Amino acid sequence: MRLGLPATGLCLSLGLGLAAPAIAEETPDALPRLALAADATSVIGVSSGGYMATQLAVAWPARFQGLGVLAAGPWACARGSLSLALGQCMGTHKGPPDLNVLAERYRDYRERDLVGEAEALADLRVFIWQGGEDETVAPALGQALAEQFRGWLAAPDEQLNLVESEQAGHGWPVAADTQAPVEALADCRQGGATHLLACDRDIAGEALAWLHGELAPPEAPDRAGRLIAFDQADFEARGLADRGYLYVPEQCEAGGCDLTVALHGCAMGAEQIGETFVRHGGLNEWAAANERVVLYPQAETSLPNPQGCWDWWGFAESAWQLDPLHDTREGTQTSALMAMIERLQAAPETP
Repeated sequence: MRLGLPATGLCLSLGLGLAAPAIAEETPDALPRLALAADATSVIGVSSGGYMATQLAVAWPARFQGLGVLAAGPWACARGSLSLALGQCMGTHKGPPDLNVLAERYRDYRERDLVGEAEALADLRVFIWQGGEDETVAPALGQALAEQFRGWLAAPDEQLNLVESEQAGHGWPVAADTQAPVEALADCRQGGATHLLACDRDIAGEALAWLHGELAPPEAPDRAGRLIAFDQADFEARGLADRGYLYVPEQCEAGGCDLTVALHGCAMGAEQIGETFVRHGGLNEWAAANERVVLYPQAETSLPNPQGCWDWWGFAESAWQLDPLHDTREGTQTSALMAMIERLQAAPETP
């Protein structure tokens, strides 16, 4: 899973093991207003989705209770530079990210009201996972993210959980009893294919439990709930696919449930692997047992973003901004994702 860098000689072919199913041409319904609760929202992302999840949480920390990051490095690591994205935020051949420089970037953004209050950021709960055999994002980068948050959180020993799996590669680990078909799973150490890693680790449950406290265990894989496609056109932003996905447990149809936003990694969107991630990442089962809706926004492939990644290095802004603001409240993708959250938390319109 490369992190969506432009199609240069540095961008390797993916060789995905699963062909992406054809997407129906009809336009799905709009994202519904479900009157979801606003006090226990979390965002969880893997790879480029991990970078984007952190961008969202730092931009609007008061809107989130928890942040989960898998296989990604520190906030604002690329600073709008492709060279830094390649050399310090995936590998580290240009040296490790300078956290002091990133801290100065945060202070500048705070003074310009481009990110949230430091007091709100200090209250977050944070879960970080990194594979020790990750050859796409160096394990040291997950450790740098943890160090960055230790400087931000009020009580890092109580709020931050850094989990490292020595023999895991790049991706999203799933439990041994997952209902995913065998061909949908990748080798735990090597990664590749769908990047759902057969590591016998329920990372979805671990992350949600850390972010939200003790949870009711999933009762059955087929517990009532709907996975629906929605039209993302209402949230127009460069790099968004035509449709996203939403998992709604039966008991959440009437509103009042909590929300988790799940951001796929590069080459993990529906365009490339169909509904594999949105169905088999493990979040839906925990959501159904704990009255939680899961939002799965989708990025699309394009010439500047051939692997359908979230914008963590500035491609969606750089066409008109010398210093792209992709990692702020003004970022086109961060703004669109927050608008989706606000739609779900809004009360249904009366006839």
